[in-house]
Amino acid sequence: MRHDAVRPRHGITREECTVAAAAPVWSVDPRTGKRREQVAVEATAAEVDGAVRAAHAARDALADRGVRAALLRRAAGLLDEAGEAVIEAADAETALGPGRLTGELARTTYQLRSFADLVEEGAFLDVRIDHADPGLTPPRPDLRRYKIPLGVVAVYSASNFPLAFSVPGGDTASALAAGCPVVVKAHPDHPATSELCAALLRRAADETGLPPGVLHLVHGFQAGIDLVRHPLVAAAGFTGSVRGGRALYDAAAARPHPIPFHGELGSLNPVVVTEAAAAERAEQIGAGLAGSMTLGTGQFCVKPGLVLAPAGPAGDRLLTSLTDAVSDTEAGVMLDRRMREAFLGGVRGRAELPDVEAPVTAGAGGEHTVSAGFLTVPAARLTAEGPHDLLLEECFGPVTVVARYTDEAEIGAVLARLPGNLSATLHLSDAETAGTDGDGLGARLLARVTPLAGRVVVNGWPTGVAVAPAQHHGGPYPATTSTATSVGGTAVERWLRPVAYQDTPPALLPPELRDAGPLGLPRRIDGRPEAG
Repeated sequence: MRHDAVRPRHGITREECTVAAAAPVWSVDPRTGKRREQVAVEATAAEVDGAVRAAHAARDALADRGVRAALLRRAAGLLDEAGEAVIEAADAETALGPGRLTGELARTTYQLRSFADLVEEGAFLDVRIDHADPGLTPPRPDLRRYKIPLGVVAVYSASNFPLAFSVPGGDTASALAAGCPVVVKAHPDHPATSELCAALLRRAADETGLPPGVLHLVHGFQAGIDLVRHPLVAAAGFTGSVRGGRALYDAAAARPHPIPFHGELGSLNPVVVTEAAAAERAEQIGAGLAGSMTLGTGQFCVKPGLVLAPAGPAGDRLLTSLTDAVSDTEAGVMLDRRMREAFLGGVRGRAELPDVEAPVTAGAGGEHTVSAGFLTVPAARLTAEGPHDLLLEECFGPVTVVARYTDEAEIGAVLARLPGNLSATLHLSDAETAGTDGDGLGARLLARVTPLAGRVVVNGWPTGVAVAPAQHHGGPYPATTSTATSVGGTAVERWLRPVAYQDTPPALLPPELRDAGPLGLPRRIDGRPEAG
């Protein structure tokens, strides 16, 4: 999920930025590189200000949880009804294909409905009531705590998920579920899709009696900067590149009143294949790796970018299987020309390093396509700082690096040098997963990778992030800038803050905090779950 949301200004004046912000926004076909249509113009500073102020004014309209749930369900319904047009627009701008986009649309509407259920159930409010107890030492006053929405949320769309991580995606859905109006900064790779989805969400708002200010859409990189700096924006969610995300993160922190910035920036997603696992099923692992690293032309944020595989015969069999499967993969179109050029340059730079080999060379598959490939390197080259550190950085596209290790110590030395990741994957043998391997290698590797990632996968592949209550899509920096998740029900927590009321007269309390609160709302009373 990569994009550069901002660029260095290099001394550009405010007047020049204002002129640039009026530039047309074009929809471009990545299969041909040609413009399709002009769909908008980049937002001026005044237009960003107007959008944020309208969103701020709509906060009270989202106070009712029933209305919020109705909005989310109606948005899902309208997206389903317009599915053919949405998929056609997204495919024309991203080349991701109708099959992939059909699944992504289903995921997006499921996510919206899941948040509607979460809003109605109400546990995310974390209601806690502690009645006064003068007999305690010190005496306890009457305390009642729950969570309230932060305010206007800025959402920065992703390039590679034009639906699930863009205008109608998880950040928008979770923010609306929390009761926060949203201003979305559209991604330049799919502006027409963004406009279509925004119109559907605004229609859903109108049909549920909400003002259009609950959701706005703006275009342009300068608009993205203006948005995160706006004093009425209370939080931001971002999915993209380290460079773009870090610039916005720094801008959010540099405000007179800093705001939470929940950014997903970059991830290598390491995989460790034990020698015993390779001996058991080298061919299966090689084929699975090929499918995972080339899925969506390698443009998934959880694509496995570094694989630690054993040296020796079992590892050789794995590489043979990987070679066969990757060689059979058709060339694909990347999301835009800039990403294609970055991919080709990144592969070249890595392939030129000493002791790096390319059993299948990734490169240009045609004028607008790329072919998949992979690189190999001795793991010893990655255990100390040097030029091979480039192999420990994400290369967005259909390529992975296979580091051949000789023993467990080399595995540990390489893992110790990795930054934070969204995922880490282990491929273990039957004995290692059962804990009957004698020396406990499976348990030791699990302990090694857990600090590195937000999600640990065993004997599977990280591509595919299920929308589920227990999901965590995040990880230590630079995978994300916070400890929160952007997928699953707990994503709503990013847009809330707790507030406690002390000795407050019942008539003044929010209904959720009164002794006779709303029926069915989960609450903890004096430390215990309230009886149903």
